[in-house]
Amino acid sequence: MQTFLLISFGQLASLIGSGLTRFALGVWVFQTTGSVTQFALLNLFSYLPTIAISPLAGALVDRWDRRWVMILSDSASGLGTVAIALLIYNDGLQIWHIYAVACVSAFFSAFQWPAYAAATTVLVPKQHLSRANGVVQISKGAAKIAAPALSGFLLLTIQLQGIVLIDIITFLFAVGTLLAVQFPKPEKLPHSEEPYGWQHLIAETKQGWHYIAQRPGMLALASFLTVPYFSLGVLDVLFWPFVLTFTTSADLGLILSFGGCGWLVGSVAMSTWGGPKPRIYGVLLFVAFQGTLLLFGWVRPTVPIAAFGVFVYLCAYPIVVSSSQTIWHQKVPTDLQGRVFALLQGMEKTAAIAAYTISGPLVDKVLGPMLSPGGLLADNVGRFVGVGEGRGMAFFFILIGVLNLVATGIAYRYRRLRRLELEIPDAIADEDESAAMEVVN
Repeated sequence: MQTFLLISFGQLASLIGSGLTRFALGVWVFQTTGSVTQFALLNLFSYLPTIAISPLAGALVDRWDRRWVMILSDSASGLGTVAIALLIYNDGLQIWHIYAVACVSAFFSAFQWPAYAAATTVLVPKQHLSRANGVVQISKGAAKIAAPALSGFLLLTIQLQGIVLIDIITFLFAVGTLLAVQFPKPEKLPHSEEPYGWQHLIAETKQGWHYIAQRPGMLALASFLTVPYFSLGVLDVLFWPFVLTFTTSADLGLILSFGGCGWLVGSVAMSTWGGPKPRIYGVLLFVAFQGTLLLFGWVRPTVPIAAFGVFVYLCAYPIVVSSSQTIWHQKVPTDLQGRVFALLQGMEKTAAIAAYTISGPLVDKVLGPMLSPGGLLADNVGRFVGVGEGRGMAFFFILIGVLNLVATGIAYRYRRLRRLELEIPDAIADEDESAAMEVVN
């Protein structure tokens, strides 16, 4: 557990550094172009390579040393940040440079996250997996608090180049923590010594998918999770521009920090409480809660309302993620976890890309004009959600809220999903069972 906590601390530092750069570059792109679509493209290029390589990456993660996979992935992402720093120093930074570096970072993150998730199972006893997943979410929440507020302040003091330098330092720290520890090695696969032929690699990749597909409850869970992933993708694209329609980038940083506080509160709750049982109820209940919150998109926004809304929404998110993550950790054999987590990552990124692809054009070209003064929906829907700048985005939030509630209702009625934890046996033994087996052997 101590090794896991040390690694988590290093990843926390890296997340804060990356968050600083992401916020600063996101504001730069939006303020330079004034386009929601261009802003969405930044997120799009941050995910596309991950989807393309994730299935094969999972098979390789299960073959390779997961610690070195994380080290090389963090190092490669750090080199991308160095490239941004050099471009800024030479006054040559352009939008396409940011897109290119985002692609490179996304490619290596396809290896980094499955390796981290799979390593958690061998670093943490089974009974503490919920709390460990809560710790992972704490790191994300802390980064969400620190990064926006710090970045908004640092943009005014050390500017973009200083923020990128901090990011590079945090990458070095994360790699240093990984170099300082060792990971227990999971049981080797029977074919782990076979050559890396394409046929072997593809066959191993299919094993992860077959494991999910042959268990209807797990397939239903993976499919259902695309709904909160899609919803968060919509908010990733629209929330920043939405807030900037009624306040400044400094207030945006504070609002996002409140959101990070919500994420942190939910994560701390999971790390101490362990979440509801059965855990599938933690997934369903809190996705429905998020959907209900999105229905309040009709309310005219102010800074306090936006801060409270994002706080409560993101408070629920780590409970959803940690609950589902613990189910996967317990039900999937350790020698398949790299592949399964890579496939789940691919599904998550695909849902997010769908959100990024749809959201910008839908708001810019359809919902925004329809809810402008004199627009097609101004005299009917506009009476409830209002008309003018930002109202198209607010209406889209409402539609996403309805999607969450409908999807949760359908999922709850599916018995195989609702009874997933009872019908599928755990793939890893309890700590006391493992100790007994060692004594017998």
